[in-house]
Amino acid sequence: MFTVRTPRVVAARRLHRRRDRDETGRFLAEGPQAVREAFRAGVVTELFATADAAARHPEWSASLVDDAAMEALADTVQPQGLVAVCRQRDVPLEQALARKPRLVAVCVDIRDPGNAGTVLRTADAAGAKTVIFAGDTVDPYNGKAVRSSAGSLFHVDIVRARDTAATIATLQAAGLQVLAADGYGKSDLFDLSDLHRPTAWLFGSEAHGLPRDLAVDLRVRVPLYGGAESLNLAAAAAVCLYSSAKAMRSVE
Repeated sequence: MFTVRTPRVVAARRLHRRRDRDETGRFLAEGPQAVREAFRAGVVTELFATADAAARHPEWSASLVDDAAMEALADTVQPQGLVAVCRQRDVPLEQALARKPRLVAVCVDIRDPGNAGTVLRTADAAGAKTVIFAGDTVDPYNGKAVRSSAGSLFHVDIVRARDTAATIATLQAAGLQVLAADGYGKSDLFDLSDLHRPTAWLFGSEAHGLPRDLAVDLRVRVPLYGGAESLNLAAAAAVCLYSSAKAMRSVE
């Protein structure tokens, strides 16, 4: 049985650090749901499990670890006994666009991993096939982001692009309208008549929003009918993406 000092456990533990994830192209997925989706996606390179967890999931072959090793591998207070080492799923933007996605979510300078994972989950649920992490955005393979995605990380094309302006230009050249979710936008989401068109939605951080100099097609606000000052990022993303999804389904 592996311990915290076993070299393979030591190497996997390093993946809690972004630097090591970037250098190795690997990340950790924790818990039965994430592990199941990772196996379906064909990206698992090694699975660690406690004896109890391995007995509960005999369908998977795992390296057995003791409780101390599992606590070191896991990123949660109460580990579920399963941690998989997975290959990262990045694809170049051009490759993702070659699949002609009709709905794309773009996270711009989002720093909170929980928000990043929730946008991934929401985009997947709304039928978006591509999620782009642009600019100075949190690592989508951060442990909290992976958990917050609830398996959706393994369902969509993941694109990472440092240059947000160039990313927008590439999306527009591919025929997508680029809409920025902006609480102060001049266009009301529910007044738009062309959400059936292929669309990329941009979402910025809750603290700073989107840069003002981005060459988007429209800045769109979600109307507020009550006394709330604003919607949080996850709620705004859900409203925008599902509005597009509904419009697209109406013309199929």
